[in-house]
Amino acid sequence: QVQLVESGGGLVQPGGSLRLSCAASGIIFRLYAMNWYRQAPGKQRELVAIITRGQNTNYADSVRGRFTISRDNAKNTMYLQMNSLKPEDTAVYYCNANSPNRDYWGQGTQVTVSS
Repeated sequence: QVQLVESGGGLVQPGGSLRLSCAASGIIFRLYAMNWYRQAPGKQRELVAIITRGQNTNYADSVRGRFTISRDNAKNTMYLQMNSLKPEDTAVYYCNANSPNRDYWGQGTQVTVSS
C-alpha cells in the first residue's frame, strides 16, 4: 500500500519559516520524481517545486529564492524549507510522487501565514 504522509504545517507569522516533510512508503522512492503542490481556498492546485530522481530542482516563480526542495532517498522523505513566508503562501500543501506509469498523492498539510 502506497502512502505519502505530509507533516510540518501550521500557523506562522509573515516573514517566518516552516519545514514540510513528506514520508513515503510502499514505493521505490528513489525511482520517483517528487513534487510539492499547493491549493489555496477558491483556487486551482498549483505546482510549487519539483525535484527529479537526479536531484535537479525547479520552482514556481512565486516561491523561487524563498523555498528549497530536497530529498533524502535513504529516509524515503522529501522536504520543503519555506522561508520569508507571505500571507499568499497560505494553502494546503500536497506531496506528489510521479513516474511515467504512476502518480500518488498525500492527504495534504495546512500552512497558514497570518499575523
